[in-house]
Amino acid sequence: MKTLEFLILGKNEAILPILLRLVNANDNWNAVAFNDEKLAQDYFLNTKIDLVLLSSGIEDHVEKEFTAFCLKNQPEVEVIEHFGGGSGLLQSEILHRLHLKGKL
Repeated sequence: MKTLEFLILGKNEAILPILLRLVNANDNWNAVAFNDEKLAQDYFLNTKIDLVLLSSGIEDHVEKEFTAFCLKNQPEVEVIEHFGGGSGLLQSEILHRLHLKGKL
């Protein structure tokens, strides 16, 4: 099975390492996290990303602009807004989206 590449963007410094740990706990998932949207955009432009996770602390306009940027540059990318609810919810959100797109 292909390893899925994740980009996580969030401004809550305490949450980012938790999200990284939860995503990277899956053998077929690889995540990198950023708290700066410009650095995340640079990485995104140079890497094939399967899923973008938007986490807490992002202003609404940044969330909208970053989502539009991602979809413009990699239209097949999945963007998921995840603002809490525990590790089970995160995994369920990801698996549900992958299932809907036929990536499972």
